[in-house]
Amino acid sequence: MLNDIDALASALRESREYTLSMYGHLEGEQWQVPLLEIVNPPIWELAHIGFFQEFFCRRWRPDDPAGARVPSRLPGADALFDSRTVAHDSRWTLDYPPLEAVFGYLEGTLARTLEDLAASRDDDRHRFRLALYHEDMHGEALLMTLHTLGLAPPRRAHEPLPSRAPGPARDVRFAGGEFLQGARRDDGEHAFDNEKWAHPVRIAPFAMASRPVTNREFLAFVEEGGYGRDEHWTGEGRRWREAAGATAPRNWVREDGDWAMRWFDSRVPLRGEEPVVQVCRHEAEAWCRWAGRRLPTESEWEFAARNGGRGDRYPWGDAEPSRALALDYRLERPACVPDPAPVPGGLEMMIGGVWEWTASDFAPYPGFEKDAYAEYSEPWFHSHAVLRGGCFATRSRLVHGRWRNFYLPHRNDVFAGFRSCALAA
Repeated sequence: MLNDIDALASALRESREYTLSMYGHLEGEQWQVPLLEIVNPPIWELAHIGFFQEFFCRRWRPDDPAGARVPSRLPGADALFDSRTVAHDSRWTLDYPPLEAVFGYLEGTLARTLEDLAASRDDDRHRFRLALYHEDMHGEALLMTLHTLGLAPPRRAHEPLPSRAPGPARDVRFAGGEFLQGARRDDGEHAFDNEKWAHPVRIAPFAMASRPVTNREFLAFVEEGGYGRDEHWTGEGRRWREAAGATAPRNWVREDGDWAMRWFDSRVPLRGEEPVVQVCRHEAEAWCRWAGRRLPTESEWEFAARNGGRGDRYPWGDAEPSRALALDYRLERPACVPDPAPVPGGLEMMIGGVWEWTASDFAPYPGFEKDAYAEYSEPWFHSHAVLRGGCFATRSRLVHGRWRNFYLPHRNDVFAGFRSCALAA
């Protein structure tokens, strides 16, 4: 846990460097993006990251949750960059300060945050961790925006893509039983409100695929006409498919009989051994019906990721995944790579690679209470679906076996794939 001042300060600096590198290559008109439901204007999102850090690290207090007593150092910031009050579509028409002023705001806010952190108490550092993890999450969102818009990826060095092909998927069987799902109060780790608190869940026996579904496996569904066969799709899925005109995953293209995929501003051959990515939950469910399988529930997923519910933070134990190839944007795109350490049960890539859709809708745990960041979870309960596990662009300090991500089921811009379960254990 990031409780040490020096370690937390270093992480805040690194996260800001990462944030700035995401958009550091944009020039001129590339900063002007079309109004889309699934992206934000780049200048708004960058300034919002600084606003959130300033708000929770300098302005928010339990007796002053609106931060009214300490105004922002950027005039007008509350009316421009507070995601709780600034409607999404309005973000394209606001009168923003010059880009140079936004970068100055980010620099100055970080400097003041580090000064306040140096003088902070142990029991008050949760606000600085919240700002860090919020910025880490936005780093992935910035990358998603670049991909959605077909812009070039950031100029960051990557490890070589592995050449190994994954072996055949096999089912790993779990006997089931009762386990504590969610964050424990006494484990000393940061937890967001939707992870609180650990509560008993009973799991029936089940069998889960050892790895995510690959492009080759999903391509078989496409080439057998799976997108045109209604029996594979739920009613909601059929409505989405017809409205979207979907006949394959959103970034797949067929050229001279061969399949390729758009990756940022380029086309690359479809690599059959890589996990399928940027499919929505409707597509994942349709593949599962075609294959005679199903998506795991989020409880099954967590039970499996924590080695039969025994409580490990990661599938391989409690060792931090700081050098995992499948996280931190170390690879330019998802690939099947070894985990940082052997996993006792034989599952692969539960953490990193691609986010994994589950069959579960996003709902509060028993006794849910909002945290200071009150808008993080509650507005999205019962409309969004749960994903687990992180992707190649997720920050390693953020994700673990209890982490809950959530998106609308039709979102296919997320770096998400899925793994399946057998219909019967």
